Amino acid sequence: MSDNAAPRILVIGAGNPDRGDDGVGALVVRLLSGKLPPEVGLLARPGDMLGLIAEWEACDLVICVDAAAPSGEPGRIDRFDLGEDALPIWGASTSSHGFGLAETVALAQNLGRAPGRIILYAIEGGEFECGAAMTSEVAAAAEMAAERIVAEIGGLGNEMI
Repeated sequence: MSDNAAPRILVIGAGNPDRGDDGVGALVVRLLSGKLPPEVGLLARPGDMLGLIAEWEACDLVICVDAAAPSGEPGRIDRFDLGEDALPIWGASTSSHGFGLAETVALAQNLGRAPGRIILYAIEGGEFECGAAMTSEVAAAAEMAAERIVAEIGGLGNEMI
């Protein structure tokens, strides 16, 4: 990818690595480094997600990875194609001072500024306290999610990349 061209495919890892399992998106992005074609962009976003709207403006496909609120199965991976599936809201902040990934996607869709296709990998977390370590279940799920993303992008062929 040249410095001037936006990637047609962008993988975004959302979440704060200093809050235990919330950092799973950033871990997946690190695990993907060097495993995808150079034309595929990687972005870890630890803070406010609203800036993503500008980041993905020219993308055909965005794959987002984020932690999901605990519901009893830490490390469970859910995949949503937001063109076909309802947008899951898993307890992220709805404050205008702290939009989460789900709220940012919804806003971009309502404004007509969402990429052509958005796929979301939501990995259920269990530990979100400040300073906590990532749980072993979520760290293992990050590896599985990275493998799935590599396979998914590899199956797209050259027309998307």
